[in-house]
Amino acid sequence: MPKSGAIPILLVEDNPDLAANIADYLEARGYLVDVAMDGVTGLHLAVSQPHDVIVLDLMLPGIDGLTLCRRLRQDARSDVPVLMLTARTTLDDKAAGYSEGADDYLVKPFELRELDMRLRALLRRGRSSESLRQLKVGDLQFDLDTLTVERAGRTISLTAVSLRILELLMKRSPSVVRRHDIEQAVWGDSPPDSDALRVHMHTLRSAIDVDGLPPLLLTVRGIGYQLKAPDAPAA
Repeated sequence: MPKSGAIPILLVEDNPDLAANIADYLEARGYLVDVAMDGVTGLHLAVSQPHDVIVLDLMLPGIDGLTLCRRLRQDARSDVPVLMLTARTTLDDKAAGYSEGADDYLVKPFELRELDMRLRALLRRGRSSESLRQLKVGDLQFDLDTLTVERAGRTISLTAVSLRILELLMKRSPSVVRRHDIEQAVWGDSPPDSDALRVHMHTLRSAIDVDGLPPLLLTVRGIGYQLKAPDAPAA
């Protein structure tokens, strides 16, 4: 049974001794390691099993690391962080890895402690990026990937314009966003007549500030609009 809270990672490395050393070291530090000894198996595990990060050797039988990474990014549309291992040290070699979608690069030979530190840095970056795709103000939530908006557990249907306005207001919350900034974000340099924004703001307010719930969308007269949780401090 895997330990609760273990970090699932995939190690694709064809050197059995090195793979065993890496796996033993990482498992002792809270990782749950799947190991593939060739590129074909590695690609299969990468697309069929959930992993938080992938450690990928460059020189592999079957499918090399560059091809595997490219197929993972382009074909499988995977954004799992990839740390590439290689004995190649030139800048061109590193550039090739990054161009195919690698997130970090570690040159052999390396210290296992450094591998652990780099993996944890990638994990922090990945979690930070994921959190940026989930906006939350009070009990209002906006998933930027699925464009799903919910308040107090109720799904809210919004137009494309309302979604763009809401995204801006939530990202700036609890700051006041000027009318001009909203118009620029929605219409660029060609905003419609002056009443258009007012109409869209009324529609957005009617959707998110329903009866029985404290208002979140506030009008700051002569300036713009503010999206703020009832208990948030003043901007």
